[in-house]
Amino acid sequence: MGKIINVILSGGVGSRLWPLSRKARPKQYLPIFNGKSLFELTIQRNQKVCDHLILVGSVQNIDLAKEDLAATSHEIIVEAVPRNTAAAIAFAAFAASADDILIVTPSDHLIEGEEQYLQAIKRGIEFARDGHLVTFGINPVKPETGYGYIESEGNDVLSFREKPNYETAKEFLKRGNFLWNSGIFCFKASVYLQELERFDPKLYAAAKIAFEASVDAVLDVELSNKIPSKSVDYAIMERSDSIKVVPSFFQWSDMGSFDSLYDYLAAKEHPVDDEGNIVIGGDKHTVFLGVQNCIVVNTNDAVLVLNKASAQEVKGVYESLEKEGSSLI
Repeated sequence: MGKIINVILSGGVGSRLWPLSRKARPKQYLPIFNGKSLFELTIQRNQKVCDHLILVGSVQNIDLAKEDLAATSHEIIVEAVPRNTAAAIAFAAFAASADDILIVTPSDHLIEGEEQYLQAIKRGIEFARDGHLVTFGINPVKPETGYGYIESEGNDVLSFREKPNYETAKEFLKRGNFLWNSGIFCFKASVYLQELERFDPKLYAAAKIAFEASVDAVLDVELSNKIPSKSVDYAIMERSDSIKVVPSFFQWSDMGSFDSLYDYLAAKEHPVDDEGNIVIGGDKHTVFLGVQNCIVVNTNDAVLVLNKASAQEVKGVYESLEKEGSSLI
């Protein structure tokens, strides 16, 4: 029987959490969750069920991970350029043995409810041992427009849905058989590679060439750029007939934007004024007049002011700064 391996994906930059999150220190490495980072919490959470860890991370910030990994059985695969989740998972699958079960987790999710989490993961492992590709769907608690959805019937997936508008999200919640797509997966390494080769042979071949040519587990830039950049959902999960979903009831957030961070901090009794305004970072006395549900984000070199409802638009600010070649990202 193969090992159970936690594959942690840590290649993102967290653009919707700018200016807290930067290329040199993305959101998963910020120690703002009771003094711990989301990356550290991910390691600790999965150690209870996994024998080994494979980190697939960006060359720009891989050193930030090494201290937290020191006490674990692990290996690191360094991406020269980001090529999205389908390729990142393929690298880990190539590094594993065929019968190893991969529990693929992003490094930037906040999860609470450890018992419920472990129950869901153990159920996913059972399906994976039977040759299924497993995804974990979160029981939705509000009509969220920032997440993808899974339409399901028991453990069977009926469809994957892109991020909806607010009215569609309300309809999903009303119908009762839609789950948030958590981005957490479980499958045998061999099954994943088999399905990837079946549905996207070009991506499979390019990822294999890049992996086999890597030096000390560091991928080559030129070969990496030849890999199509696709999410695992688009490349495989939305197309395979071997999918199972595990409805899950732990508390989950992808911490992808300031509205999620706002809700977390407010629940932890971070100061929020009577009009729902909040300050994140900095120690300057801040007063809000005539505004509601606003977030002020302070860093040493930048200040962001936004309405909570505009949290998804921060990515556009980041992208504009990136086009300008700004040092602020």
